[in-house]
Amino acid sequence: MGCPYLFQKQVFGLNVKQGLLSKIADGSFALMTDGQIARQLKLGKREAFAIRDYLLALVREGELLVDSRFRFGTAAQFGAKRGTIAANERGFAFFVPDDGSGDLFLPRRAMKDALHGDTVLAFHVEHTKDEGEVLAVLARGYKEIVGVFRREKRGGYLVPDERKFFEEVYIPAGKTGGCSDGMKAVAKITSYAGKTPTGEISEILGSNGDFLVEELALIRAHGLREEFPADVTAEAEAVAKRDPLSSLKGREDLRERLIITVDGEDTRDIDDAISVEKKNGKFYLGVHIADVTEYVARGSALDTEAFKRGTSVYFPDRVLPMLPRPLSNGICSLNEGEVRLTLSCFMTVDGRGKVLSRRIAPSVIRSRHRMTYTEVTAIANGEKTALAAYPDLAEFVGTAVELTRILKGAREERGGVALDIKEAKILFEKGKIKIPAHERTISHEMIEQFMVLANESVAAIMTEREMPFVYRVHERPSEEKARDFCDFLKEAGVAPKFDPANVSPADYRNLLLSLQNSPLYPLVNRVMLRSMMKAVYSPENIGHFGLASDCYCHFTSPIRRYPDLCIHRIIKESLRDEERARKTYKNVVREAATRSSVCERNATDAERDVDALYIVAYMEDKIGECYEATISGVTAFGVFAELDNTVEGLIPIEALPDDSYDFIEARYLLRGTSHAFHLGERIRVRIAGVDWGARRVQFLFEEKAE
Repeated sequence: MGCPYLFQKQVFGLNVKQGLLSKIADGSFALMTDGQIARQLKLGKREAFAIRDYLLALVREGELLVDSRFRFGTAAQFGAKRGTIAANERGFAFFVPDDGSGDLFLPRRAMKDALHGDTVLAFHVEHTKDEGEVLAVLARGYKEIVGVFRREKRGGYLVPDERKFFEEVYIPAGKTGGCSDGMKAVAKITSYAGKTPTGEISEILGSNGDFLVEELALIRAHGLREEFPADVTAEAEAVAKRDPLSSLKGREDLRERLIITVDGEDTRDIDDAISVEKKNGKFYLGVHIADVTEYVARGSALDTEAFKRGTSVYFPDRVLPMLPRPLSNGICSLNEGEVRLTLSCFMTVDGRGKVLSRRIAPSVIRSRHRMTYTEVTAIANGEKTALAAYPDLAEFVGTAVELTRILKGAREERGGVALDIKEAKILFEKGKIKIPAHERTISHEMIEQFMVLANESVAAIMTEREMPFVYRVHERPSEEKARDFCDFLKEAGVAPKFDPANVSPADYRNLLLSLQNSPLYPLVNRVMLRSMMKAVYSPENIGHFGLASDCYCHFTSPIRRYPDLCIHRIIKESLRDEERARKTYKNVVREAATRSSVCERNATDAERDVDALYIVAYMEDKIGECYEATISGVTAFGVFAELDNTVEGLIPIEALPDDSYDFIEARYLLRGTSHAFHLGERIRVRIAGVDWGARRVQFLFEEKAE
């Protein structure tokens, strides 16, 4: 590379690269090609060729960026943003900006060498509605990837299970780890240089297609680990041996109070308990949460590992706990009859659901009964067998049910959005998969209302004290999404009575109430859910839209969620010394909130993927059977339908009755010449088959349900 000395001196002095960089940075040559820059400088052919070499050197050094048209500039000049690649298995992708602005469509040609999950700089291509182009890859999304090994004469390739990851990974000879052809394995990616990534086999999982191997592959794909490091396990075993009775100083002794836990039959760790009584028209509610901070010191090996995991992850056949079992199932779990250290939130509530007083205190309890939702519901319903088994809980449960209904009514008055969302309950018992019908009882509502009230109370107390904190926030729908929802309602014949620029929880609640007895209710309920933002953790309190709450946090599950553990530390420290707590946690809460949100999303995706695997296995022997279902999704390529037990399947567009269909996205409608399908509609389907690769059940349309 080089230009004649005279060219260097006359145009830029002795440093051509710095001269070019300066001219581009000040805007003189911004977003010009090398040819345009050469013409601006009135250079001859020989010098013009050298300009491109200098510019590409600046790109390699990270000083400049270049697009597909060979224009050079800075990130700001391109209008580039930082974000993540969300690829589609069909070969294109979307750029999801970190700043929350609209996603950009990326055709394959616009992705450079970016792949699914990568962090990139990208910009909006001018004169297009929503098309983008990648300028540079900042960080790779995958360091390891799971797939099926395909052996060749020398080495082989790992074909990723993740279909959004377009490239196969080349495994050189000597790096295969003895992996046989067709085996499921994990590859560590060692290089992204060249036409395809290069890697080495780091773990052989087993035979492709084996059910348990497929589940393990999903666990690995999401970066989840089953085992704890040796130092973490050793620390857990040591602290679990501590006698709770040695840590009673400064704690309120509640061991003689009637306190119970209420959980599902298959609950693996118990971190919350309740007490409730009524005196002189007032309710005295206590929510008692395992004091995990007594055993997990800040900065310890246990704490570091918990921060990395962020949350426990639950699958039908196993749990990957945030904390080792000597803590999660042992000394921290509020087991029946065992003395346990807790952090209690005490609330006094009047007959209209208003909280008259609230306080938090370290405590010690001994749970009287380990109750299930089924047992508490039976007592609430007055079933004789249940009342005879637990004679001391008749009044307790009656009071709890009364308070539950009061709190629920008060929240509805404030505008809490009670979306009708079913959650799959997949059971794996004695080697068999069961998916029972969705059931929500008064005991489920009881625990939900009590925990929500405790979470609000704790957040309110800490906000009043102006403490750094990790809040659970849920933003109001964006104006764009709320406006799209309004347009949908108008198309459906419903007059929206809210301002999209300032929608409130009460607006959404009143809309659902007005449609409660309408056939449009399930459709509107589903579209409303799609219009709402996702809840996340944040150091800033912006309220919780769905709960119509000004102030909310996650306080009630420190065994399985890191943000709860973090705020327990803040609460206990603030009870001792508020000023010290402010200084200590000022810079901690943002990192904890960000990490916890990332871990939560990953855990949710992992649980969803594994559930889908179990659903496919469950439905495989039901091929040919017919069921009623609700249309849960409408796309250009077909209709998704959900059975009453929450199993979802796809009816491909080619399997629908008409030859051609128009997809009307704004109305969630697929319309053919004689048939139309819309979100929320009831239909009958036949199980056509299962797709193990996509973890998807395939349906055939039978008829519209009556």
